[in-house]
Amino acid sequence: MTLKVYLSGEIHTDWREQIVAGAKGLDVAFDGPVTDHAASDDCGVAILGNEPDKYWHDHKGAMVNAIRTRKGIADADVVVVRFGDKYKQWNAAFDAGMAAAMGKSLIVLQPPEHDHALKEVDAAALAVARTPDQVVQILRYVLTGALPS
Repeated sequence: MTLKVYLSGEIHTDWREQIVAGAKGLDVAFDGPVTDHAASDDCGVAILGNEPDKYWHDHKGAMVNAIRTRKGIADADVVVVRFGDKYKQWNAAFDAGMAAAMGKSLIVLQPPEHDHALKEVDAAALAVARTPDQVVQILRYVLTGALPS
């Protein structure tokens, strides 16, 4: 069985690459948002036309990105949402809520210092992991039933 996993959230660290590398050999297909920050921010105006007002510039980008995000989450079996240390990922909270509303298996990846702020998001998750390796171990267990050695 191929497990489709959507990797959402923080884009400033290599957590996605760690999960993909750790899952080598497992029957997993990964997808996620565009992680090129400039491309993600500017996709709306690049495709739909310039906006002099930064609000509408950002709004166009958010709408175009939402098409990709909704499709990716809808197609996923498991959604992993990463909340990082450095930036507030409001879009990640939205993605977690969308995944939960769609009945997707949700894994939240966050540091302990975010526990209180994310308690409602965590309540919708089936697992709250602290490290990318824990996410890999969950995926391995789901696919093979094997516990970590």
